[in-house]
Amino acid sequence: MLAECIESSISLAKAARDGLYFSGQVLSITPTTQEQVEILKNVSTQYETGLWQPVSPHNIKELKQVHLYLPGNSSETVKNLLQRHNIAHEVMLPNADEIIEMQMRNDSGDPRSGSTFYYRYHTLEDIYDWINRTANDYPDKVKAILVGSSYEKRPLYALKLSLNNRPNKKAMWIDCGIHAREWISPAFCLFFVHYSLSFYNVNTEMTQILDNMDFYVLPVMNPDGYKYTWTNRRMWRKNRSPQKGTSCIGVDLNRNFDANWCTTGASSNPCDETYCGSFPESEPESQAVANFLRSHKESIQIYLSIHSYSQMLIIPYSCSMDEAENHSELYEMVKTAADEIRRYYRNTYTYGAGAHIIYLAPGGSDDWAYNLGIKYSFTFELQDRGRYGFLLPPSHIQGACNEALLAVKTIVLKVMEKPQASMGSRQAGPAA
Repeated sequence: MLAECIESSISLAKAARDGLYFSGQVLSITPTTQEQVEILKNVSTQYETGLWQPVSPHNIKELKQVHLYLPGNSSETVKNLLQRHNIAHEVMLPNADEIIEMQMRNDSGDPRSGSTFYYRYHTLEDIYDWINRTANDYPDKVKAILVGSSYEKRPLYALKLSLNNRPNKKAMWIDCGIHAREWISPAFCLFFVHYSLSFYNVNTEMTQILDNMDFYVLPVMNPDGYKYTWTNRRMWRKNRSPQKGTSCIGVDLNRNFDANWCTTGASSNPCDETYCGSFPESEPESQAVANFLRSHKESIQIYLSIHSYSQMLIIPYSCSMDEAENHSELYEMVKTAADEIRRYYRNTYTYGAGAHIIYLAPGGSDDWAYNLGIKYSFTFELQDRGRYGFLLPPSHIQGACNEALLAVKTIVLKVMEKPQASMGSRQAGPAA
């Protein structure tokens, strides 16, 4: 199936070059009036399009940039409609199909073929094979833990990295791929495990971290959706569970946790991208992760969920406008991490509480983990800011992973400086 998909992408790209086919495109549109806002909301729901930014039509606002993906078969229709209503647009990505083909190109599936393995995107089958190989190659350091399974009965494997047997070690949880189309996210999880194993006793900071902390790394939290993006629909976001009473498929797993579940910022409509599910943890994927975190909450000190795109380091809360109890502490950590990224890589990351720097997004895993008691809870939105969006080329993987790695190191070292137990009283912090 993968070979057919790649072959199809190649033929589409060739047809586009030959003038026989309109390639998929990504448009940047900034509505200037409420009328234009309403037209864009209609376009994003009534036509075959993919709303990249914001993720929900509800969040389209005047003077706020919208990133809209148009498949080849609807690009001219939508652009003509925008023109008729005098809505200015810029083509950010004119050749989306060629970029998709480039993302799927993979010359080697062997993790032992060298570090270039980690600077390509991989099929779900390749990732499962990598999990098995890594656990087998490092039996004294890595353990594959079956956390649960997806709706379509695919396993959810987390790798536990434990580099020594020190008693009472704290741990960090990292999950990737909660949204299927965000391919840079699983790529980071693979990169992080490889880096940790390769640079233990080489890199001073990584050695210090791994001597004192274990890691649980879940490379693909949404395997059904991820598989679907490789075989059927590259821009798929949700999981793949059928919903009663509708032909629409899937739940947004990052709206399915019990943190102000299904309030403003999530949708109760199964056809929407931000559908919250029928009840909190209705989905086997979110329930599996929640159960694991509940059973390990005494040892897991840091929670991190990896997403894309927009280059943000996010702290609670996203589910409400309330300030987290240790807001100023968390804020200082992400500010320091963003400063480090700017210093080393000359790239800018926005930081702060999600509800303030993006919009309300209830039911998120990070807010739920925070309320569970994991008081160092973060979401990273990796590269880029929209030039390629979800179609970040393989040549950008290394840079994106290096930036996220630096942020992880910075935050973990800061947490390790803290007393294990104390949280202190509610603190006032700078506005996010």
